[in-house]
Amino acid sequence: GSWYSGKGSELASELSCWLDEAEATCGPARAIIAPHAGFSYSGPTAAVAYKHMKPAVVRRVFILGPSHSAYLPQCAVTRCDAYKTPLGDLTVDKEGRDELLQTGAFDEMQLGVDEKEHSIELHLPFIAQVMGDQPFTIVPILVGALSEQSEVQYGEIFAPYLARPENFFVVSSDFCHWGKRFR
Repeated sequence: GSWYSGKGSELASELSCWLDEAEATCGPARAIIAPHAGFSYSGPTAAVAYKHMKPAVVRRVFILGPSHSAYLPQCAVTRCDAYKTPLGDLTVDKEGRDELLQTGAFDEMQLGVDEKEHSIELHLPFIAQVMGDQPFTIVPILVGALSEQSEVQYGEIFAPYLARPENFFVVSSDFCHWGKRFR
C-alpha cells in the first residue's frame, strides 16, 4: 500500500498498462536490471525490463537486491517459504535456497530484515504479473557490502544457474544513489 497499490485488481491493471506500453528492444533476456523505487516513479522503467522476460521458459526467478537496513559482508537468503503480494503468494524455491546455503557463502536473513527490505519486495508484483499462471518459484537474495574477491566468488556460484534457461535473474537497483549524500 505504500510503494504500490495494496489492491490486487488495481495493481494488476496498473502493471498491465505499463507492460502494454513497454517495448521489447531485443530477444528474451536471461537477466534484467530494474529499479526498486515506488511504482509511481519506477513502474514504467521496470516494465521495459520485464517486457524482456519469457514466462513460458522461466521456472525459477533469482532476485538479487541490495541490503538497505542491515549491514551484511556477504549475501543472505530468505528463511521464508513464500512471499505474499496483492497478486497472490510467490513460493520460495527451498531446494535452490538450500543449495546456496550449502556453499557456505550465504547466511539466512533475519525475518525482521527480510520484512523491511524493499529492494526485493518491489519486484514481486512485476514477477507475478509477467509469469501469470506459469508455474515458478523465487529465490530472494539480499546482497551485502561485498569485496571484489566475494563478487568473483558469487559470480562463480551463480554462473551454473545462469547457464540454465529455466532460471531468470532480476538484479534490483537504485540507479541514482549518487552525490555528496552517498559519498
